[in-house]
Amino acid sequence: MGDRQTRRRPGNGETSAADSHDLIQVRGARENNLADISLDIPKRRLTVFTGVSGSGKSSLVFGTIAAESQRLINETYTAFIQSFMPSQGRPDVDALRNLSAAIVVDQERMGANSRSTVGTATDAQTMLRIIFSRLGTPHAGTSTAFSFNSAEGMCQECEGLGQVSAIDTGELLDTELSLNEGAITAPGFTVGSWYWQTLAHSGFFDPDVKLKDFTPAQWDDFLHKPPTKIKVGTSTINYEGLLVRVQRTYLAKDRAAMQPHIRAFVDRAVTFTACGACGGARLNPAALGSRIAGRNIAECAALQISDLVTFVRGIDDPAVAPLVATLCHTLDSLVEIGLGYLSLDRESATLSGGEAQRVKMVRHLGSSLTDVTYVFDEPTVGLHPHDIQRMNDLLLRLRDKGNTVLVVEHKPETIAIADHVVDLGPGAGSAGGEICFTGDVAGLRASGTLTGRHLDHRARLREQVRQPVGELSISGANTHNLKDVSVGIPLGVLTVVTGVAGSGKSSLIHGSLPGRDGVIVADQSPIRGSRRSNPATYTGLLGPIRTAFAKANGVKAALFSANSEGACPTCKGIGLVYTDLAMMAGVASVCEECEGKRFTPEVLTYTLRGKNISEVLAMSVAEAREFFPTGQARTVLDRLAEVGLGYLGLGQPLTTLSGGERQRLKLALHMAERGAVYVLDEPTTGLHLADVDQLLGLLDRLVDDGNTVIVIEHHQAVMAHADWIVDLGPGAGQDGGRVVFTGTPADLVATGDSLTARHLRSYVTTHTA
Repeated sequence: MGDRQTRRRPGNGETSAADSHDLIQVRGARENNLADISLDIPKRRLTVFTGVSGSGKSSLVFGTIAAESQRLINETYTAFIQSFMPSQGRPDVDALRNLSAAIVVDQERMGANSRSTVGTATDAQTMLRIIFSRLGTPHAGTSTAFSFNSAEGMCQECEGLGQVSAIDTGELLDTELSLNEGAITAPGFTVGSWYWQTLAHSGFFDPDVKLKDFTPAQWDDFLHKPPTKIKVGTSTINYEGLLVRVQRTYLAKDRAAMQPHIRAFVDRAVTFTACGACGGARLNPAALGSRIAGRNIAECAALQISDLVTFVRGIDDPAVAPLVATLCHTLDSLVEIGLGYLSLDRESATLSGGEAQRVKMVRHLGSSLTDVTYVFDEPTVGLHPHDIQRMNDLLLRLRDKGNTVLVVEHKPETIAIADHVVDLGPGAGSAGGEICFTGDVAGLRASGTLTGRHLDHRARLREQVRQPVGELSISGANTHNLKDVSVGIPLGVLTVVTGVAGSGKSSLIHGSLPGRDGVIVADQSPIRGSRRSNPATYTGLLGPIRTAFAKANGVKAALFSANSEGACPTCKGIGLVYTDLAMMAGVASVCEECEGKRFTPEVLTYTLRGKNISEVLAMSVAEAREFFPTGQARTVLDRLAEVGLGYLGLGQPLTTLSGGERQRLKLALHMAERGAVYVLDEPTTGLHLADVDQLLGLLDRLVDDGNTVIVIEHHQAVMAHADWIVDLGPGAGQDGGRVVFTGTPADLVATGDSLTARHLRSYVTTHTA
């Protein structure tokens, strides 16, 4: 590792000129909750940032260091180029010295566009298309002739989507009723609505006649008539059949962008089947007819990547030799990073956050760039203990090429390989934002900080497991790599579904349980909402708060909503004013009228126990619990505190929440329900080692209240604490998709031979707490 960096405890002091160029120097960082901190971070080393959720890790690493590096790079472009880039303000910091170009590899999902696949996201599909355009027989054309996203290559029937939709009219209509009686049951088409009036006054049928009595011609006009200009009174309007309208209004949108009630309707009313013309391959007959060594491009894209690389290596032609070498390197990198079980035709939107982050890593593994700062956000998310070692090796390789690697992480296995550790805290939110420790791992372990004390913590196996009160049965599951899996999930207990990444855990649970009666899925997917949405609006907490303010001041509750009458007219209740600088990047500035408080001066004169509405929304959940000691508001706040979100600000935009925080917010929303089946997907994501114990206590309370809790999880503390384990494997992709063990954690440790069994056995036998 060399001796270029002397071990020292950086602090507020300056460093000597001799070694300062080997340090990223942060001075006076105040972004979000950072408490005017200063520190030095060694360059060309692996530094791990630790601390409880909300302690300021992301504010320091992403919001300060990475943000300023990217902002400075963006400023080197012309004003015209900058106009196409997202606006980035300067972080709140006195000085940042010795920054290098930062590449952020985060867990953001890769979009919900069904045209984006693993192949398109990594450019592997593009390389494969070029190879087929040169060697495929019979010749089908240029590389675009093999693209399902181009008019030249896509199947004309499904337009390159690989599937066609069919709408169940029974979910749209009640044929026993007339239009005037409310025959259309689909959302957005109630009696009196604008589109309903278009149908009722079209003249194509009588709105008082029951739908079942329509003639074939009337039925066709009602359901299938293409957009047509018609005269209604003195106005000309655009008429279209109901199915045409539903197709255009609902089915043309990404499912993730739909409102929940619309999504539920679409799930009920629409069935998607493989396109009959292309068989789901997305391409036209010419592209599918062109083959290399007996395979067409769709068959290649459907292969497991670990198998595809063998096929590609067998292509021996000087005309494409450099391309084959580059493609093999990309595919090898995907295998090496633990994603060999995926296929190039896997839709990007179906990848987990951890899988998405690893797909993004592929672009950097073979890069010739050095002295770059790589920034990772919990790279072990979604990884089984067996896979974490592989990820650690990749982080060390990036470092050994001469790069600076900054990692926000909670897993002790990754903290253990750090050259340098920065521990933030001591608490979350306003109680955090300070440097608790900087130094090496041995120093952290001996430091006495919360992280240091919990580094070797182990959860014990449950001494007595709960007895199930029934069974939730899954039979014949075949989603993705599942091989006709049938398994019983016990009711009334805590079940952990585990297995290596790609073994089929999410496919089994998310492919079988959502939609069943009483099943509540709290996952890490984005929460629909704009920058106006926050924990107070999402949980319904704002309702009782507004009512309390209205009652105390004798005015109407609408005044205390920044989305309604009380909003500042200048910024429309956002607190920020967005200025378009024409060809330069737009700037967001604090609204001068309300000074970022979002409300009119009149509204801010009304107080509740000495606080105005803006001051209450600026409180953390923990502060608000003291302010609202009783009532409905306190009930909601207690649930937020129970799921470990006491540090969250009531008015904090939902867009700033991490995946783990979003999941816990959804869980808090549903916690009042009893006798429910809760499905949680890696709830330890983003949780500090000390917070995992609190999560285990919450899961216990949910079960003890009469609920069933099913957790998809790799964290060994959660496995050890479970009543029942379902272990999938034995490997990933084609090597997985089977149940390799069901039983208690104690039985798994005693008799199991799976990868999970070996790691859990090692975990519980090294118990030190």
